[in-house]
Amino acid sequence: MAVFDLDGTLADVRNRIHHLEPPHKDWNAFFRAASHDPPLAEGLQLARDWSESCDLAYVTGRPERCRRDTVRWLTAQGLPARDLWMRADNDRRPARVTKPEILRGLAQSRTVAVVVDDDTRVCAAYRAAGFHVIEANWAPRSDDLERAQEETGRT
Repeated sequence: MAVFDLDGTLADVRNRIHHLEPPHKDWNAFFRAASHDPPLAEGLQLARDWSESCDLAYVTGRPERCRRDTVRWLTAQGLPARDLWMRADNDRRPARVTKPEILRGLAQSRTVAVVVDDDTRVCAAYRAAGFHVIEANWAPRSDDLERAQEETGRT
């Protein structure tokens, strides 16, 4: 399977980053706005390319409570939404910890051909775990998002 991240890889989160700007981070508003994310053409094309030889799957830092909107968003982009792994609603660990843990569990029963993510820390953790990684560098980086991810581990 080819495993893709969502935010910053397939979905453009710039329209909702303002919810994470100091001093008051509003994670609920940040995740509610995810259903309106524009797609990232480069990520979608790469997913479609990989879907010709692999099943597509997704490992995201989004909380489980976002599943319905996330499935709708994937479907609207013409992507399958069956294999979607999300963090538990109360899991506040950084993505660099939770995502490799999820992927290692998946790799016990499925072959992971590639994993695509935009977070450099997550990519480093995936590489350290032995996975073939493509770092998604087609969306602008957000210091506010990276800081929030590390400090409060919400995505």
